Amino acid sequence: MALYFRHLRIDPARPHWSQRDRFILSKGHSAVGLYSVLALRGYFEVEELSTFDQGDSRLQGHPDMKLLPGIDSSTGSLGQGLSVGVGIALGAKKRREAFHTFVMLGDGEIEEGMVWEAVFAANRFGLDNLTAILDRNGLQQYGWPAEPGDRGDRSDPWRGVDVAAVFAANGWNVIEIDGHDATQIDSALTAVRAASGTGGKPAVIIATTVKGKGISFTEGTYRWHNGIATDDQLEMARIELMQPADGRTDGGTER
Repeated sequence: MALYFRHLRIDPARPHWSQRDRFILSKGHSAVGLYSVLALRGYFEVEELSTFDQGDSRLQGHPDMKLLPGIDSSTGSLGQGLSVGVGIALGAKKRREAFHTFVMLGDGEIEEGMVWEAVFAANRFGLDNLTAILDRNGLQQYGWPAEPGDRGDRSDPWRGVDVAAVFAANGWNVIEIDGHDATQIDSALTAVRAASGTGGKPAVIIATTVKGKGISFTEGTYRWHNGIATDDQLEMARIELMQPADGRTDGGTER
């Protein structure tokens, strides 16, 4: 939401505008979230969201740039999005175009080797018009049983590794934030946009998050990577998500 409503230079009426900023959802299995934002931003009617993942729908389980306006890269095969982003950012540099490219990654996804080839190349080519956003939720669909200190019911794919230090050692500017804090998200995106095209370094925003946060039966649970809620669970989720941030149920508005 912060990207599409406050930071991306885009025009939903001109989805192929050459000078638009680019966003690549490398963790393409999160497509339903992207579709919701695109609809609210005006790329297509909100009512179309009800067709998600149906056989004849444009809104498939992974985003397809040939089907839907506003999609800058088809994704789903994990690990490829950052390489696509590097290519787009490098092309912009070669053509002296000013748009910025953002790529969202998952921390399970960055176990793929080609991600780190892209990390190296981005610094080598001085791609200060490229920002990666890492969803650091400590879970992945597959893996090993959790051990003490893990944040969910599956082993953290990067337990014991300082991921920020790894990016920094590869020449990236690193910003670490609470991925659930809207103010921190906005500040980080403002910072990378202000530095776009200067300094010769790509940037990464490492957002620490909790998978399924705010819903009791999904929070910190790897099975909800591709879970399908029952009607009762949907109602429970609606109730829980409508609770005030301080947990009050008396209708209070204090925060």
